[in-house]
Amino acid sequence: MSTFKNWLNTTKKGLGDQVKKFKNKDFMEAVVAGCALVAFADGTISPEEKTKMAGYINISEELKVFDMGEVINRFNHYVANFEFSPQIGKQEALKAIGKLNGKPEVGRLVVGVCSAIGAADGDFDTNEQRIVAEICGALGLNPSEFSL
Repeated sequence: MSTFKNWLNTTKKGLGDQVKKFKNKDFMEAVVAGCALVAFADGTISPEEKTKMAGYINISEELKVFDMGEVINRFNHYVANFEFSPQIGKQEALKAIGKLNGKPEVGRLVVGVCSAIGAADGDFDTNEQRIVAEICGALGLNPSEFSL
C-alpha cells in the first residue's frame, strides 16, 4: 500500500498540468465516468456522496480546466444511469472510459485522477481500489502498475 500512496502523491503533484495537455471531451467524459464509478464503488450513491463528489469536482485542480457546469451535468448523467440500473450505469461508464484504450499516457492520468478522488476522504478502500482496477482494464492498463 505504501507503494501506491507514494505513486499517488507523486502523481497528484503534476495532475493539473497533465490534464491541460489532454483537455478534450473524451478525456473529460472518462474522468467524470470514473468519478461516478468510484462514488458507486460500495453499490450505492447516497445524497451525501453526490454532494461530496460534486464539491470535489468543483474544487479539483485537475478538473478546473473544464467547464464546471458541463462536468457536473455529465457526473449527474452517470449517477442517473447507476440509479436506473447499477449494471447499465457501470457499463456506460466503462464504455466512456474505454474510448481512451490504447492511449496509455492519458489512461494513466484518468487512473490518477480517479485514484485521487477515491482517496479524497482519506480512505481509498478496497471497493474503490477494485473499481479503479476495473478502470485500468477498460483502459488496457495493468492494475499492478498502480499497486492495485
